[in-house]
Formats: sequence, C-alpha cells, structure tokens
Amino acid sequence: MKKIIHTALTTALLALMVPAAIAAEGPGRTECIAPAKPGGGFDLTCKLLQVSLQETKQIETPMRVTYMPGGVGAVAYNAIIAQRPAEAGTVVAFSGGSLLNLSQGKFGRYSVDDVKWLAAVGTDYGMVAVRDDAPWKTLGELMVAMKEDPTKVVVGAGASIGSQDWMKTALLAREAGIDPRKMRYVAFEGGGEPVTALLGNHIQVVSGDMSEMVPHLQSGKMRVLAVMSEQRLPGQLAQVPTAKEQGFNIVWPVIRGYYLGPKVSDADYQWWEQAFKKMVDTPEFKKQRDMRGLFEFNMFGQELDSYVKKQVSDYREQAKSFGLAK
Repeated sequence: MKKIIHTALTTALLALMVPAAIAAEGPGRTECIAPAKPGGGFDLTCKLLQVSLQETKQIETPMRVTYMPGGVGAVAYNAIIAQRPAEAGTVVAFSGGSLLNLSQGKFGRYSVDDVKWLAAVGTDYGMVAVRDDAPWKTLGELMVAMKEDPTKVVVGAGASIGSQDWMKTALLAREAGIDPRKMRYVAFEGGGEPVTALLGNHIQVVSGDMSEMVPHLQSGKMRVLAVMSEQRLPGQLAQVPTAKEQGFNIVWPVIRGYYLGPKVSDADYQWWEQAFKKMVDTPEFKKQRDMRGLFEFNMFGQELDSYVKKQVSDYREQAKSFGLAK
C-alpha cells in the first residue's frame, strides 16, 4: 500500500512540475518587433537582443527580427494588443520616444497600462548633427543661424511634430529664444531616413539619438554638434561636447527596452525577466551594448513598470507646455 501511495504521489508531483519545466525552457519561437523601418534605434534594439540571446545561450533557435513601421510604435502597439496579445515569444522594442507618444495619446485608444513592460537594457542620448562641411562648428552657431532666419535651416528627424526628436530641437530653440512653431521641420519614418537625407543635402540638421550616429562618425561625413547628456560620453564619443557645456540646459536620455502582449502568462513573463537578468550581466551582452553606442541602464519587471508610468506622466506635463497634450 505504501508503495502504491508513494508512486501516486510521485506521479502527481511530476504532473505539477510539468508546466514549470515547460515555462523554464522558454518559448520555442522568438521574435522581436522593431516598430519602424530598418536602420534606426528600434532596429538596433532588436538586433542587440537577437545577438545577445544567442551568444549567451538563453535561446537555441535564432530570434527573428521583423519590422512594423507606423506612428513611431503606434501600429505595433495596437497590433500586439488587439491581434497578438498572448504570444509568449514575441517582444516589441520601445524607447523613450514611444513613451512620449503614449503621453500625448498618439497610440489610439490604448494607454500605458495595456501591455506588459518587460525590460530596459540600455540608455541612449539625444544629439544634434550636421554634415561635416556645414558652416556651423558649434551648437551655439547653429542656434544663432536659426534665430536669424528659421526658414533657412531645415531640421529632419525620424518622427512627427510632438515626437521626442522634435521635442529635443524645440527645447533647444526655446532656450535660444526661437519660437519652435517657426522651425522648418521634416518628419521621416525611423532614424535611418533623416541621416540619408542629410548626407544627400536635402536637410541641414538631424535631431536624433547618439547610438544612431556611431556608425556614421567614423566615415567623417557627419559632425555631432552636441549630445544631450549630463556629462561627456566615454570612449570614442568623448570628443563630442554636451549641450549643457555650450550653454543649453537640455538633457535627454532615451531608454531602450521591450514589452510583451497583455495576455502573456505570468510564467512566460517571469522566464523572460530571468533571461534578461542573466543576459545583461554577461561580457557578451556588454560588448554588444557598447558596440551599439548604448550605456548601462538595466531595469526589469515591476520596477520598470513603475518607471515607465512615471515617465509617461512627466512627458505629458512637458508636452502640455508646448500645447501638445491636454
């Protein structure tokens, strides 16, 4: 009788352990959605995860990267909530720009509460760049030219008016005594297109993120006039002056991270959270992050959820000051 009871208990325990074992193995198929065209910050965020998960052996089958441009994340946000809410293997890249758009209601009927915020793995910083043959050598010189005649300087960026790239130049303009509404601003889809337009001399200034500029700095065709960090960045970026040291009190960090659909199970969410925590401590990940011009910013789970919601609230107040939110 004892043997029968022992066998029954063992079988029952094994049955209870099966779901945990399956969850511990992680999703069989993984995908990272970059909510823009290839070449920008969302692409960079997905490629960082794709390579790092493989190199650190968190997954066996390579992660797929797909592109879903539209509204600087709005199309992807709506799709994952309405059409693909329970896909355990699908993460979506987000940035500070996504949160700014959420704060202004640009993601339609959905709010910051409608997805599961998963992990942040790095921070970037805003910057202003021109062609290497541009007449402006400093941020101050550029602002003087814009103040004299805002119509002669065309600023391009990877999003519409009210986006973080617009907001960065609008804040600079306001500090320089320029009406942001008089700026000539051209919106592109994603961070790659304005760089192409700048190199083709179709625009004169790019407002974007520092990581997007790293591949272009070595070519010698572009010059970053200012980075919007508290202090100069390390390594090869140390020669780029901050906006603050040039007299413009603008700091704009850009976190980069990922979220999951709202109906992904708690077990799968926890698997991802643990996978990220293991991954970011590895030398392989740190090397990949540094290669992409990102700086350390690790936050996961509930802590990230609280951070994101506070950021959205803060961005909403900032947007109100420009008449962009209610």
